Amino acid sequence: MTAPVPSEVTAAILAAVTRTRFEDLPAATVRHAKQRITDIVGCVIGGADTAGSPELRSLLVARGGRPGATVLPGGERLPTAPAAFANAIAARGNDFGVLIPYIGTTPVWSHISESTVPAALAMAESTGASGRELITALVLGDDLAARLTAGATYVPGAGWDSPGLVNKFGVAAIAGRLLGLDELRLRDAFGIVLHQLGGTFQAIDAGAHTFKLAQGLAARDGIEAAELAAHGWTGSPDPFFGPNGYIDMYCDGVDLDVVADGLGAVFHGDATFKPYPSCRFTHSAIDCALEVAARLREAGTDAGQIGRIHLDVAPMHVDSPLDQPFAPGRNPQGHAIFSLRYAAASALLRGRAALAEYTEEAVGDPAVAALADRVSITGGRPMATPEAATLTVGLRDGTSLTASRDTATGNPLSSPLSAARIEAKFRANWCFTGMLEPARADDALELLGRLDEVDDLAELTAILVRP
Repeated sequence: MTAPVPSEVTAAILAAVTRTRFEDLPAATVRHAKQRITDIVGCVIGGADTAGSPELRSLLVARGGRPGATVLPGGERLPTAPAAFANAIAARGNDFGVLIPYIGTTPVWSHISESTVPAALAMAESTGASGRELITALVLGDDLAARLTAGATYVPGAGWDSPGLVNKFGVAAIAGRLLGLDELRLRDAFGIVLHQLGGTFQAIDAGAHTFKLAQGLAARDGIEAAELAAHGWTGSPDPFFGPNGYIDMYCDGVDLDVVADGLGAVFHGDATFKPYPSCRFTHSAIDCALEVAARLREAGTDAGQIGRIHLDVAPMHVDSPLDQPFAPGRNPQGHAIFSLRYAAASALLRGRAALAEYTEEAVGDPAVAALADRVSITGGRPMATPEAATLTVGLRDGTSLTASRDTATGNPLSSPLSAARIEAKFRANWCFTGMLEPARADDALELLGRLDEVDDLAELTAILVRP
């Protein structure tokens, strides 16, 4: 079999993005895309008031500009790229959005939808696209981002946060498609994106607001790249695989077979729907802690009887941002959602892990801090199962309880979230900020479920904003 030629793979990407029709999409692909949109719309609404989002909206509204799209759920009207920026920041606000596509049984470690869905909604609104056109553009952008992530070998220890890299290409594909760019102009848009790439894990280390910035900048910059290309800006001839291109600058190499296989016929997108508003790698610890908490309740034993807590995880999480001492700083929620110690302690103490457990007030509860200080962490679970966790809780009477998981709830291969649970998550997000009437959540879910039948997206926008 002849190895793919880089320039030919680039040409195939351009052809797929510009020529694929809605009718070419498998029914399952359309169904999954609508689920991703539903999930992220909920996360935008649920994350509208998380730390940093109101401040960003205030700044963007003060700047003004020609209205192009709507900020959810407040209804502010902003130029298209800033509206997508604000909504994408909110989407990542609680770290609750769908993520991690799978190619076969192989996970693609990425956060794509929190950038691409807000960008697609903003672009569709500003261009007057139909629901079918929105879904088609989103599927193509998500697929490109997934393929670039799966095919690339990232430089070990370099600290790049992939949403700041591949998501911008995915958003440029979406915006270019909805703007009607031809292959030459779309290539220009990707070339412009090449000069916007960035993003680092340092924000996660620090628990700073900036952990979600890569998501928002990808939504904003990808749109602006497509708009610049539409206005005549040119870009490099091969921004993906050429000299000093994406792979050359940010990666250790690329498997072009992975990027090219099934391009234009098979479509990948985020497939792991989160049950808890925190980093995915805390979820098995939460699953285990909830199981132990239930067993303690059944035995009539409260959390005050816990003497020690031991958490065994995959080795890459030891001495990582997830393994820091529990010490909330200037952004308590941003610290807690990446803390294995908080995840285990909070779930054990409260017997739940929902949005309310990650507010600043909940994170600041001294009882949780005291329990988190008793958590020890080791890296004895297999490297090949990064979601795995084993939790052992020692009681003051000398007995212990243990729970173990190889994968967390929401894993699409072993324990996928049901459609009913995805809808329940949407309702929880919808009601969390109190900005929208609870009864309207069902109307929103009904419309999102038939998005491919909607010709005028103003109908959707009207439901998703505060009256």
